[in-house]
Amino acid sequence: MKIAAIQMVSGTRVQDNLAAARSLLQEAAAQGAELAVLPEYFCIMGMKDTDKLKAQESVGTGAIQDFLSRAARELGLWVVGGTLPMATSDPARARNCSLAYAPTGQCAARYDKIHLFRFAQGTEDYDERRVLEPGAQPVRFDLASRDGHTYAVGMTICYDLRFPELYRALQADVLLVPSAFTYTTGQAHWEVLLRARAIENQAYVIAAAQGGTHENGRRTWGHSMLVDSWGEVLGQQAQEPGVVLGEVVHAHMAGVRSRLPALQHRFL
Repeated sequence: MKIAAIQMVSGTRVQDNLAAARSLLQEAAAQGAELAVLPEYFCIMGMKDTDKLKAQESVGTGAIQDFLSRAARELGLWVVGGTLPMATSDPARARNCSLAYAPTGQCAARYDKIHLFRFAQGTEDYDERRVLEPGAQPVRFDLASRDGHTYAVGMTICYDLRFPELYRALQADVLLVPSAFTYTTGQAHWEVLLRARAIENQAYVIAAAQGGTHENGRRTWGHSMLVDSWGEVLGQQAQEPGVVLGEVVHAHMAGVRSRLPALQHRFL
């Protein structure tokens, strides 16, 4: 199954970001991708935290959800819409929501980010709880591939990467990590965490990232990456928009799990 991690440098205008995402999704589809993953907040990187609230949508309605559904249907591939802000009952809080769309254009799964990022160092000060509320449920969905296999796909988002218990609970074959890692934390931990999650779970990892300097002055680490079930990096892109392509090979994953049956040896 050919897969694609899409890297972006999203700006402050939703429609511009959707146009950029469409171009990259078309590139992935033209190269045979069956599953394409957009980065966290592919639709908006605002000037301030509360800009997320201006772009929030209600379930099933809105320009961003319409875009994802249409792209999946017209391009004939699974599209995971990185994340978008989804409205809650509290007008001052949104959910950071990842949506998976089937090639029919139907929304097949929704995951709300459980772990909310907080980091302060020097001039950097991030706290997602200022405008977000956390999700509570791990989510995975089944993807019946053209290769004849059905893959369990686990949905996570960015800061979730630091919590291995979530990945273990998913019991997935393919793990999605749409992200907007800061340059500081990404430089230190991004690759080692992605490879660790792949190795621990003997699963493929698709990590689609924001990568560059944004209009709001924020600098994201990028290095969108595909990692196989042995922990090998199949491909990556350091900075700037682009598409990282690779393949999920069922026989390779099955071989890893057979030769080293660590998943059967768990204490818990």
